[in-house]
Amino acid sequence: MSASASVTARRLAAAVLAAGALVSVAALPASAADHRPARERVEISAVQADSPGRDDRSNRSLNREWVELTNTTRHAINLDGWTLEDESGKTYTFDDYRLAGRATVRVHTGVGRDTRTDLYQDRRAYVWNNDYDTATLRNARGRLVDDESWGHRRHHHGGDFRR
Repeated sequence: MSASASVTARRLAAAVLAAGALVSVAALPASAADHRPARERVEISAVQADSPGRDDRSNRSLNREWVELTNTTRHAINLDGWTLEDESGKTYTFDDYRLAGRATVRVHTGVGRDTRTDLYQDRRAYVWNNDYDTATLRNARGRLVDDESWGHRRHHHGGDFRR
């Protein structure tokens, strides 16, 4: 084997090894991600901001205004200290509640007895605006988990909105 052929062979081998190293480094995050536990995920799955019938501030009417949260994972998630808030700052704080895996809880505005599937804010006035509002869910550290908007402000970003 000539000297130039030997140098070419060594360069080719070095290039193949370098390419292999780059492929392994690029593949590492993908394979590592496959072994990480699933991220806890709770989402606002439905909102009924306008309770059916007349808005007469009766407890029945107040409890027909609600927000549903769904745990999309297989594992229970502790919502203790999480908050659900409207645009004007009315806030409900979850207290010692665990949402089962693949389960949904309905958070009603009025007064009631909390169960596994229904929680009550124990308010005597409506929270959610019928025409537009945003429900914002935050975890115990105050980080945004999910939000849901409805009405004429849903797609509006900044400035005055005119109907």
